[in-house]
Amino acid sequence: MAALPNPMTSSPPTASTAGTVSRTAWLIVGLLFPVALLNYLDRQMIASMKVSVMGDLKDIGSEENWGHMLASFKWVYAIFSPIGGYIADRFSRKLTICGSLFIWSLITYLTGHVTSFEHLYWARTAMGISEAFYIPAALALIADFHTGGTRSRAVGIHQVGIYCGVMVGGFAGYAADWEHMGWRGAFDLTGLIGILYAIPLLFLLKDAPRALPAHSAEIDQKPSALATLRELLTNVSFLLLVLYFTLPAIAGWVVRDWGPAILQQEFNISQGKAGVSAALYWQFAALVSAIFGGWLADRWMRHNPRGRIYTSALGMFLFIPALFGVGNAPALGSFSLAIAALILFGIGWGFFDCNNMPILSQITRPEVRATGYGVMNFVSMMFGGAADWGFGYMRDHGIPLNVIFGAFASLCVVSVVLVLMIRPREVR
Repeated sequence: MAALPNPMTSSPPTASTAGTVSRTAWLIVGLLFPVALLNYLDRQMIASMKVSVMGDLKDIGSEENWGHMLASFKWVYAIFSPIGGYIADRFSRKLTICGSLFIWSLITYLTGHVTSFEHLYWARTAMGISEAFYIPAALALIADFHTGGTRSRAVGIHQVGIYCGVMVGGFAGYAADWEHMGWRGAFDLTGLIGILYAIPLLFLLKDAPRALPAHSAEIDQKPSALATLRELLTNVSFLLLVLYFTLPAIAGWVVRDWGPAILQQEFNISQGKAGVSAALYWQFAALVSAIFGGWLADRWMRHNPRGRIYTSALGMFLFIPALFGVGNAPALGSFSLAIAALILFGIGWGFFDCNNMPILSQITRPEVRATGYGVMNFVSMMFGGAADWGFGYMRDHGIPLNVIFGAFASLCVVSVVLVLMIRPREVR
């Protein structure tokens, strides 16, 4: 692979050099695409195979216990996200990514061999720790290479890998029902694939060289953890972005983790059909929307530095009717309304998801971006875990879905206001 020019010593890039940089930048996205797929496939499978897992591990017992297990994954993921981001900023994004993939894939394989709820609980908790290191490092690496008008598109394509992972995971219900595979075999297979892919990835993936600004000797390029947090937490736009990132994610995690169970119970359909219906339609919509939303945001940025903010806000606005539709479809007995609302939610999610790291890149230095995204993940996942556990509790106590999802929709109204308050300042 051709080396990237060092901006401190190289002359201005020629057309040939620029082409090499562009190819390398897109190669990074291509290498990370299957990692993103596996990252969310391993998460989504268990939601789609809930009936089989609970039927096999009798000591799970209740919906609240299931929700607690989902919440535990998110809480440890939240705690370790800033740590993983800081390690990626301070040392190597490449090594952080490859190590995370290898360890979570090993844990995925071992999950297929648990024999009790306690074992499953701790396996999912360990997976939350290992997976927490990936997303901040991966998105920061993409932002490092895509410094100009391709950043939203590049992040959008990476997020497509996540959506594909959720969609494939939606079919896991069928795998669990297949006597030659079962839920344990599904975990075995995906774990082995990740372990094997981590080996060539270690040799193919590259860290991006860092450009030093003027008076670089006076600037701590790799600040301490305390200095990094101080820099982030005194940035008002960053704090607004953290809140903006968190509020809709509460609904997003409930839709992703509880969607199959909701559709199965409310519309009396099979585990396989529920898993596919809850994942395939809205994730495919998000896939298309992320690509289009990335293109739209990059194009809008040519004329307005708030282009990515406006594109993301447009997606957030679509969440509001979508969540009302999801919440009211069971009471109306309309499976079609549920699917239509999920598709609308997916369109909004794609616009939102492909622009979070690009917006973060407009308000922070490259040297703190992975940590910044880790902090965003920390807050978002802590609330997401509480939402998973709380949703299970509310379901056990008979609170109507339209009340729950109506509350989610109101949070999205607040989010639209928050993102429009962010003041971008591209930091190079």
